Amino acid sequence: MIVSLESRVRPFTPLARAGMLRAMSTWIVSLFAGACGLVALALPGRAEARAAELRVARVETPVAILEDVEVRLAWSPGEAGGHLRVRARTARAPDLGYRFSGLDWSCPLRRDGEAWSCAGEVTAADTGSARLSLALDAASTQAGLVRGDARLALDRDAASPDLTRIDLARVPVQWAQALASQAWADGRFGAGRMTGQVLVDAAGDRPLQVDARLEVEGLAVDTPDGRIAAEGLGARLGIGASLGSMPVIAVEGDLLGGELLFGTTYVSLGSRNVALSGEARKAPDGGWDFSRLDWQDGDRLQARGRARLAADAGLQALQLQMRSTDLGALGADYLSGWLGVAGLAELQLGGRAALGLGIEAGQLEHADLILEGVSVVDPRQRFGFQGLRGDLAFSSASPVDSELQWDSGTLYGLGFGPARLPFASGGGSLRSREAIPLAMLGGQVVLDDVRIQPPGATSGLDVRFGLALEDLDVAALSTALDWPPFTGRLGGRIPMAHYADDRLDFDGGLVMRLFDGEVEVSSLSMERPFGVAPTLSADIGMVGLDLEALTGVFGFGSISGRLHGSIDRLRLVNWTPVAFDAELHTERERGVRQRISQRAVQDLSSVGDASFMGSLQGQLIGLFDDFRYSRIGIACVLADEVCTMDGLGSAGRGFIIVDGAWVPHLTVVGFNRRVDWPTLVERLAAIGSGDVAPVVE
Repeated sequence: MIVSLESRVRPFTPLARAGMLRAMSTWIVSLFAGACGLVALALPGRAEARAAELRVARVETPVAILEDVEVRLAWSPGEAGGHLRVRARTARAPDLGYRFSGLDWSCPLRRDGEAWSCAGEVTAADTGSARLSLALDAASTQAGLVRGDARLALDRDAASPDLTRIDLARVPVQWAQALASQAWADGRFGAGRMTGQVLVDAAGDRPLQVDARLEVEGLAVDTPDGRIAAEGLGARLGIGASLGSMPVIAVEGDLLGGELLFGTTYVSLGSRNVALSGEARKAPDGGWDFSRLDWQDGDRLQARGRARLAADAGLQALQLQMRSTDLGALGADYLSGWLGVAGLAELQLGGRAALGLGIEAGQLEHADLILEGVSVVDPRQRFGFQGLRGDLAFSSASPVDSELQWDSGTLYGLGFGPARLPFASGGGSLRSREAIPLAMLGGQVVLDDVRIQPPGATSGLDVRFGLALEDLDVAALSTALDWPPFTGRLGGRIPMAHYADDRLDFDGGLVMRLFDGEVEVSSLSMERPFGVAPTLSADIGMVGLDLEALTGVFGFGSISGRLHGSIDRLRLVNWTPVAFDAELHTERERGVRQRISQRAVQDLSSVGDASFMGSLQGQLIGLFDDFRYSRIGIACVLADEVCTMDGLGSAGRGFIIVDGAWVPHLTVVGFNRRVDWPTLVERLAAIGSGDVAPVVE
């Protein structure tokens, strides 16, 4: 210990003449410096003491440094006790990370032979207060700190002065904030208490050594950016640390329930015990090297590996082996954060899986996923798989082959049969080795040229594939999707589909042969296809649809003829239309009758807020079941839940929907050009259910 003293001793004091003040002041300074390890570790409270007659410029010990120390002692001659006050402008424990100012401790000082003791309130600026007691004799130094029901005791043996034992009972974890900040600068402790023992070895020829055996209850901790957090965490841990310029920390023990958050990874431990161990060393660049990581959570997850974190806690390198024999529990307790981001928070998993992966410089180097009897069920019925098995291997270097299989699956209610997916990987991508046919809807869907680029440090997941639909049964499709009973076949080729940034774009188009005509779908794309509020965009063209068959399916009044048109810039949000530019019209074809029933006239009038106009024949319309027409046309531009209507042309303030032919000459004219979209949908639904009764004006 290095002590620089400037004393002001009154010449008449008997203690000075007897040398007592010098001995006492030296003891007080030594005692206070020795107790500083206790104060630094446990003192969010303030030190209070009263004594006099000595000023100490600086006190240094292997644990702490005090500056501007003032010791004042009031002692009556012949008495066995006096009153002590010790104050210090600053107290620092650099290796422990503590710094206090305005320390003040006041206590009644007692002497019993060669033993001395003092106990009283201790305070420090901008902190709380606690009761500090110190006892000194030739063999040992003992100290205690009490605040509420929290107790901390320090014991140092004169035979081994560099070794200090600290006993804790229900000590708030905030008392260890500064010490923990030495290893984790961003960690902020909240609730929680510690009980256990800490051994501090402050030998001057090596870094400060800490060996702790602690039990923690109700721990809460987080970081300013919210990326790391814990709540209600319990633990029983053994901690060994060397707190030099490059700290080394080893941990082994059990977590006893609680919740953890690491970025997107949310872990719910419930009330389970999880065995963990690890060792980390601070790197010269400010990051951390974890030479050993081990996590054992029963059937849910067993993981072992090593890792390297950058100074900002970003993952630089990782070698990890994981296994779960209960994917259902793993999904609920470990994967909910990741699944929630993808809009799959309710996903149900089953089976067994193992994963080995390696990351270097923030990039995935290799991965090997092995699945055994895995089931994947989306309660919202967007997709599902049964009997998933096999392995999926990824390599950024040497080529490697793998293969997955499944027994059956569904996609938005559409079932498909068994499949095998042969993959090859090398050079940082995963690709299919051959075309992948899937039996579906009486035909087949063929995936080819599948290429998967995993997410990296600067880019997200990138998936590309070709898609062919071969002779799918539209009637089966209608049943699966709860559509009206359409009939026909569906086919088409999409040379390339591209998924990136939660968006799926399709090149090419699809052709459905429906109602003796064709429906073409192009410019197809989806945003958040499996996430929250999925969005679909497309352009749809219709050529030569048989109107009589079409209106029969929709429960519309009968219309014969051929329908053409388009629905451009269609946009669905959560499968509900929010925007489009639609135009539908008939075209005359040789040999095709063009007639419209009275029911169909009424239905068109309901949709377009229309009425009849014409000559004398208009008064006779109610006498006829159907009528010849020349043309039918209707248009709607949907935006902001309003449909701007149009037809074949203007008719005064209105627009023509049906242009009649011959006698009786029927003309249906719409007058409301702006129709509320929800109201229009209700009208269409009423027409389909037959709730609209025919009324002729």
